[in-house]
Amino acid sequence: MWDNPRLLNAAAGFLVGLVALAAALVGAHRAASSPMFALHAVELLAPPERAPRSAVESAIRAHLASNFFAVDVAALRAALEQVPWVRAASVRRRWPDRLEVALVEHVALARWGDEALVSIRGERFAATSDAPLPLFVGPLGAEAEVARGYARFAPLVEPLGSPLERVMLSARRGWQLRLANGMNLMLGRDAERAEERLRRYVEIHPKTKSDYVDLRYPNGFAVRMN
Repeated sequence: MWDNPRLLNAAAGFLVGLVALAAALVGAHRAASSPMFALHAVELLAPPERAPRSAVESAIRAHLASNFFAVDVAALRAALEQVPWVRAASVRRRWPDRLEVALVEHVALARWGDEALVSIRGERFAATSDAPLPLFVGPLGAEAEVARGYARFAPLVEPLGSPLERVMLSARRGWQLRLANGMNLMLGRDAERAEERLRRYVEIHPKTKSDYVDLRYPNGFAVRMN
């Protein structure tokens, strides 16, 4: 080996790399514990509109460190995204002594059963709201599908004079609507065909005062008269 310049150069390069790596690790450790790099401020770029500010601040405090480099940015971001109403969070270091935190919040479209809400993106999230939101019912994982159905059906029922109160999608993908005035509309499967059947019914609604309408027939519908 000692008379082989190529092996000697490779060994020397390896040793130099080890020394450089050790020096970098020592430097990183000293930087992570040095009072010269103390963390002095956390800036929340915009106050949360729906997420509880106390929960946001608690998550930040639980993941702070006294040193600028010692903060686990990924863990802090993950903790913030567990706060109700927070859809996404970003955490950035700003030299020399500051963190910037930004939150993206859900915007509620409807209630999902009794335990969650559905956002305007069709995403289910754990939160509660006192707003008069419609109710979505359906199989887990169908939140976005129900939200799209709501977007289709809500404008169509406006001439009926009462807003949508509930949109239900069965396990067999059958649609059922309930208006705020108590009217129930059975639409059947296939959202496109259900939309067309609902459109036809709305056109003649003034002639059929009813609280239950079954639109699952190909060439007509059945009503239960008041």
